[in-house]
Amino acid sequence: MITVSAFRWVPPFVRGIVRDLRVRWALEEAGLPYTTKLIGPQDQTSVEYREWQPFGQVPAFSHDGVEMFESGAIVLHIAEQSEALMPKDAVGRARVQTWLIAALNSIEPAVQQLTEIDLFHSDAEWTKQRRPQVEEFVKRRLFALATSLGEREYLADHFSAADILMVTVLRNLRHLDLVAQFPTIKAYCDRCEARPSFKKALHDQMADFVENPPAA
Repeated sequence: MITVSAFRWVPPFVRGIVRDLRVRWALEEAGLPYTTKLIGPQDQTSVEYREWQPFGQVPAFSHDGVEMFESGAIVLHIAEQSEALMPKDAVGRARVQTWLIAALNSIEPAVQQLTEIDLFHSDAEWTKQRRPQVEEFVKRRLFALATSLGEREYLADHFSAADILMVTVLRNLRHLDLVAQFPTIKAYCDRCEARPSFKKALHDQMADFVENPPAA
């Protein structure tokens, strides 16, 4: 059985964007059953968990002797086992792989920087000058994404692992109206998030948080 690590509990403002969601979604799309290993702060610093995930984060992945960390690598690994997420032909695979990495390298760093400013440093004096610059850069990235997406429904010919990574990256902007400023991207995200597999993955992640409240 596939095992995926996930946090037992997180504050409400980050629920639905923790990165094990990406792996859960990929597994649901691929039709691969899995179980979750829920961890807390003590687990994160334990020798046992650090041997699985060196940075103490989630998700980590284990199946038949294969142990992995980093959500992008795990999703790519799952995709390579499922035509639902990665086509077999060389051209199709190249397109999916390219967009999957683009989500992590060209979009996520800027999005993550803006999200961290807003969620963790909003009262800091330095953000008054830095935040407008970061937001403008995110907008330029979103414009480029919208232009490339054009009228296509997905990044590749069909829904793929690349869409899982891209949409979960863009979900980090849910506290803002930036995505809504680009109707093409907004429609794209809505289309992907309407998939039953996404809804199931999100429901299961949120259920873990509800069922495991922090100790008083």
